[in-house]
Amino acid sequence: MPKDSSKLKRTGREKTKKTIRYFDYSLLAVLIFLMCFGLVMLYSASAYSSMVKYGDSMHFFKRQALFCAVGLVIMYVVSRIDYHIYAKYAKYIYGLAIFMMALVQTPLGIEVNGARRWLKLPFDQQLQPSEIAKIAAILLIPVIVCKMGKEINSLRGVVRVLSWGGVLAGCVYFLTDNLSTAIIVFGISCVIVFVVHPRTAPFIGIVTVGFALLMAGVKILGSMIQTSDLGDNFRLRRIIVWLAPEKHASDWGYQVMQGLYAIGSGGFFGKGLGSSVQKTVIPEVQNDMILSVICEELGVFGAIMVLMLFGLLLYRLLFISQNAPDIYGSLIVAGIFAHIALQVILNVAVVLNLIPTTGITLPFISYGGTSILFLMIEMGLALGVSNRIKLD
Repeated sequence: MPKDSSKLKRTGREKTKKTIRYFDYSLLAVLIFLMCFGLVMLYSASAYSSMVKYGDSMHFFKRQALFCAVGLVIMYVVSRIDYHIYAKYAKYIYGLAIFMMALVQTPLGIEVNGARRWLKLPFDQQLQPSEIAKIAAILLIPVIVCKMGKEINSLRGVVRVLSWGGVLAGCVYFLTDNLSTAIIVFGISCVIVFVVHPRTAPFIGIVTVGFALLMAGVKILGSMIQTSDLGDNFRLRRIIVWLAPEKHASDWGYQVMQGLYAIGSGGFFGKGLGSSVQKTVIPEVQNDMILSVICEELGVFGAIMVLMLFGLLLYRLLFISQNAPDIYGSLIVAGIFAHIALQVILNVAVVLNLIPTTGITLPFISYGGTSILFLMIEMGLALGVSNRIKLD
């Protein structure tokens, strides 16, 4: 009798077990820490230039803090929406992205620092439509992959998927003249295809051959560049600066060289928060060169800590992608992972002069309202997928 009673109790307890939904609080914590750290470093980097330009040392800080607050609200709203809904509207978002980028070529487009990539909005605001293209790629490419099924394993299927990403990347480049974002958009498509494709060797071969051709091209370009007529080709100028920045320290390579001076003068532990000297001379230091100020004030140690934070953020995205309840959710988070990883790698490479300058920002840390809002939308998508993970 006692045995039967204990069995019944155990069975009853097993039946009363409930399946609970998971929510990645670790991702949320890392995200909030990154944003807060970014605001501190933004104020430190931009206080001088903000005072000189606007008469208010907190001008950039206050605007970025406002966008962060709005972004958190947007992230929460997006995280509460069933992400499967986006599959129905992915093609419309894709078309909207192209349409918005086309508007840059109309009188609605404005030029900032010699680049025409923004749309003028009311209340003295700006919108960079190429950010919409990243969201479009993250949402549409997984839809196409899911509809194709096993066809993605064939060369025809891979080409078909990459053609969608290639067209979008081409629109980014030709309509907004933004090569770095075009690379990221196409990179997102490539990473998603790599994730779902059963074979790895062809991708490794393509990357190896591509890297070899790139190095050969750089060598040939380096030998021919002295006899080239530069004209107004700013991309050729960037390559020249990349190959020999010290020769152009007073003109085209000024920003790069000052950034390298900042990194070198910081040492391992830095000069201390707020003690940067180079931030007073580096142009647009609050944007793509903010990592150089981090290195000067917090040293190599501070830069390593920042990269570890990004590593932890990417790890949480990888965890969500691996445990997503379906392939669509998994590929959405894989696309977000690709975006963050590519943008961090490109920004760090530019600051260290490992690649020519591209104007790419450091996610969650560099100044930029459009960038932070769309990044928060992506984080909302990732948290929405995590919220659908079921645990016993």
